Amino acid sequence: MNGARTVLHGALSLAGSLGVLLAMIGVWALLSGSGWVNRAFLPSPAAAFGSLVQGLAGGELAAFTLATLGRMWSAWLLASALGIALGVLIGSSRRARVWLAPTLEFVRPLPASAVMPLAIALFGLSGSMVLAVVAFGAMWPVLLATLHGLAGVHERLREVAHSLELGRAAFVWKIGLPNAMPDILAGMRLAMTVALIVSVVGEMIASQPGLGQAILLAARSFQASELYAGIALLGALGFASNALLALAQQRLLRWQQP
Repeated sequence: MNGARTVLHGALSLAGSLGVLLAMIGVWALLSGSGWVNRAFLPSPAAAFGSLVQGLAGGELAAFTLATLGRMWSAWLLASALGIALGVLIGSSRRARVWLAPTLEFVRPLPASAVMPLAIALFGLSGSMVLAVVAFGAMWPVLLATLHGLAGVHERLREVAHSLELGRAAFVWKIGLPNAMPDILAGMRLAMTVALIVSVVGEMIASQPGLGQAILLAARSFQASELYAGIALLGALGFASNALLALAQQRLLRWQQP
């Protein structure tokens, strides 16, 4: 009975989401077809979809998409590794927290776009510059999630670890990280969104191959259908990446489910 209700609830949610999407496309088509907005700035959904299909099938859009995906995933993996490593170091050591907390509080509020001029001075207008900036921006959700998860270890578990005379490394590996895993995975999902956003911004500023450059070039040449096709593709990539990570999170945390 509960399974049938879950399936029905999922079907209703999916139908509602598709209804909202179709309604938005309908409003878009109405605005474009009525002439209220110049088609040079708002093409029809059919024209944007046609440009999307043509770009993916035979144009440069497929190559730009692969470039953005590669940059986003590489920076996300680097940011996740750095965030978890720094989170474990700071969260498991009182001395490290005392030494590093002021520096982290100074650097953490800086937006990734603000450090881009410094990265350009260090790396030039290169792919390495974009990778470094994206990793910097995406690292913080993972780092803060790791710290939060380690800080949330129950006091009883700490007492058990003390009774078993577990060292710091053993405590982190056997108790701390498993306890922090839900927070870490949630932080990694947020970091993926940040990685996609900063990758696009970096591609626009540094003129690196990718969807950011494709969208910027389409806007400068007043190719509205290509512009909207690129934006729609970015939204689809973000949605698919988040859904993939949500599925992985659900499978990895099956032990938490009743």
